Amino acid sequence: MNIVFFILVSVAFVTAGWRQITVETAGDKPMDLLSTAMVESATGAVELALGLVGVMALFLGLMKIAEEGGLLTILARLIRPLMVRLFPDVPAEHPAMGAMILNMSANMLGLGNAATPFGIRAMQELNRLNPVKGTATDSMVLFLAINTSSITLLPTGVIALRAAAGSGDPAGILPTTLFATTCSTIAAIFAALFYRRFFPISKTVPEQEATGNPEENTEETELPTADTPYPLWVSWATLAGFLTLIPLTVLYGHIISPWILPGLMLAFLLFGMFRKVRIYEAFVEGAKEGFQVALKIIPYLVAILVAVGMFRASGALNWLVGGLGSVTAMVGLPAEALPMALLRPLSGSGAYGVMASIINDPAIGPDSYTGYLVSTLQGSTETTFYVLAVYFGAVQVRRIRHALAAGLTADLVGVIAAVAAVMFLYGQ
Repeated sequence: MNIVFFILVSVAFVTAGWRQITVETAGDKPMDLLSTAMVESATGAVELALGLVGVMALFLGLMKIAEEGGLLTILARLIRPLMVRLFPDVPAEHPAMGAMILNMSANMLGLGNAATPFGIRAMQELNRLNPVKGTATDSMVLFLAINTSSITLLPTGVIALRAAAGSGDPAGILPTTLFATTCSTIAAIFAALFYRRFFPISKTVPEQEATGNPEENTEETELPTADTPYPLWVSWATLAGFLTLIPLTVLYGHIISPWILPGLMLAFLLFGMFRKVRIYEAFVEGAKEGFQVALKIIPYLVAILVAVGMFRASGALNWLVGGLGSVTAMVGLPAEALPMALLRPLSGSGAYGVMASIINDPAIGPDSYTGYLVSTLQGSTETTFYVLAVYFGAVQVRRIRHALAAGLTADLVGVIAAVAAVMFLYGQ
């Protein structure tokens, strides 16, 4: 992240400086815009983190109920055949397994804010297994690569925005999003496994990094008893049941999506009651942890969002789009949609704004080729830099190894797959 942070800031400074000296501009000068962007991005980062406090408290509270009721262990045993092959360094019954599964499930349902607390909890549990604190393990990198590309069944937020823009088929992006995210997830897994050979974990690290946070290292982690795994046919039956959800989401996604969050909360509470968990006390205990984690990630958000804000305000992104637009248009990615593809890994809110402006443009609309494409891009790619900053920041990991390379590879494959799927279904 050191190199990424430096490149974004230095490119932004050089670009704004060059425009300030050589280009006559009316109104605010480029360096003034750059200064304003720095302050606004820093303020926005803190507001974003504070906005996450409530969401983090809510879903980590629900997760605490699930944990005390044994749901994480049940899920880990259920999907053990797949997870133990993907994450051989993580014990099959470790809480990290269940937390990762919940995160992936929330991402599949398009619950971005709900997925974040589960993902942070998974990173915390993975960090307990980390022999070199401050350096990402192979399991951490693979988990984040999958997280940034996760298979999505219901991009609920995008469907709602398309409906508000007057789309005649707001759920029409379900098959294109599913195809794009399936391709990007497969690419993420192979990229993480391939790149790791070029980013070995250093055998000699500074003492303070090897020890990390003293409180974390002295804390003993009690692993659950290794119960007998479920029979293989149970795991396959569960997978088959999951696959049946795919056509259902395509046909009834716009009906199902409003029920997901309320249903999820009720399901967790019912599970806790059934397992005789004191749900109120467990919820409050988990919510306390959510509050602390949300505040811990503020410095990491400030750093990455200020760098991204400077990159946009300097005009560097516009120059990049201007140089590539004519080329990408020949392969199905029109110039109007290119800013969306480039901005999505950097800024979720920025990409969301670009998509909203495009599908609300009367000359384009939500049901045009470009409208379907930007909607699919929003639903099938992730804000990679934000995810890395939040998840690694939550466990103070500074050496991210090949996490960024794997995430950006998945993003690229996701864009290519989105273009192919939209072109096949909706033409150009």
